[in-house]
Amino acid sequence: MLSGGMKQRVGIARALALRPKMLLMDEPFSALDALTRGALQDEVARLVTEANQTAFMITHDVDEAILLADRILLMTNGPNARCAEVVVNTLPKPRNRATLHRLPGYHALRDHILEFLLIRSRTLAGARPADWNPEAPPEVRPALLTRKEMPA
Repeated sequence: MLSGGMKQRVGIARALALRPKMLLMDEPFSALDALTRGALQDEVARLVTEANQTAFMITHDVDEAILLADRILLMTNGPNARCAEVVVNTLPKPRNRATLHRLPGYHALRDHILEFLLIRSRTLAGARPADWNPEAPPEVRPALLTRKEMPA
């Protein structure tokens, strides 16, 4: 019998062993303790880079998204959720979890994502701007802005 965390690790290993062109992962590290989670995030990032794969991962962990993602798709709330914004992560790679928070632009990027999740996602859930195109949601690069330049 395997624990939930061990089942999670086996599932990730099986997916990586097949070397697909694209990995689709839904909360792949959610059942793991913090140390195992960090080690596996690093290993998956390394293997995906080495194999030149694309990984599409669903996560609710803002720091995990900032550490691993090149693009972060922000979704609105509710049963009719949609991609409201694409955040381009311009922080340099490879990223290191121990020093990530010291990178210029990290706090602007994190603040932008949290502000979206806490405030704008609810507002956008019910309203669609007239110029909104579901096939081309707006793309932003908040890590390139200072906190003073961030949109209100």
